Amino acid sequence: MTGTREAVLTRVSSVDGTEIACWTTGDGPPLVLVHGTTADHTRWAPVLPHLEPHFTVHAIDRRGRGASGDAADYTVEREYDDVAAVVDAVAAQAGAAVDLLGHSFGGVCAFGAATRTSHLRRLVLYEGWPTPHPEALALPADVKQRMDALLAAGDREGVLEVFFREVVQMPEADFAIYRALPAWRARIRAAHTIARETPRRFQPELAARITVPVLMLVGGDSPEELQGDYETVAAALPDARVSILEGQQHIAIDLVPEEFAQRVTDFLRPA
Repeated sequence: MTGTREAVLTRVSSVDGTEIACWTTGDGPPLVLVHGTTADHTRWAPVLPHLEPHFTVHAIDRRGRGASGDAADYTVEREYDDVAAVVDAVAAQAGAAVDLLGHSFGGVCAFGAATRTSHLRRLVLYEGWPTPHPEALALPADVKQRMDALLAAGDREGVLEVFFREVVQMPEADFAIYRALPAWRARIRAAHTIARETPRRFQPELAARITVPVLMLVGGDSPEELQGDYETVAAALPDARVSILEGQQHIAIDLVPEEFAQRVTDFLRPA
């Protein structure tokens, strides 16, 4: 896990023995990245050029996608363990506490991991945390049925089209950009993992255990359900601040990568 601009692949064993892949680039203090639903580590490509000069970046492949393993039975708590295991391994190698950034469902995993490791320095969440109203993010029964049918028919790309248009409510202009990105192929391969990533209900008592400084990034134009009642969550965290990405929704990483990276860097490494 040495700082370099050529990606180095390492694997960390999680609590249940699943191997979690981690791709390391850049130079500087350690920063672990956790991608969201359907993605793998390649989803961070747009922002890496803006993060690598400041951090040694460790981009995870979450279980079930990329170079990581999986288990027969899935629970989100295993993903909390996965992220915490990577944070602990990176901290041991670096000899320093680790910063952690999670997007979408990867933010939920990072939030949970923050309660399971003592090696965290700061935490950044981009529209990814347990929500007081998880039912607002649940897949409607008819949508899930159509997605299951498409998956059974082998139309993985069709699954993604339904998910991003009808669940994420991504504008068509943004979606056209999104599906043209190199990471789209990885999303197609991971389409089968969408249904298992069910929204998590916010528990204030767990938030109270996250004592490190937290930055919550919110798209100013995001649908209310994706904003996840951020004010309630921020109020329950001991040390949280909110930053609104004006004019953006759920994919500022892709549309305004330099601005996104600057928000992250300013919080993690203030002048």
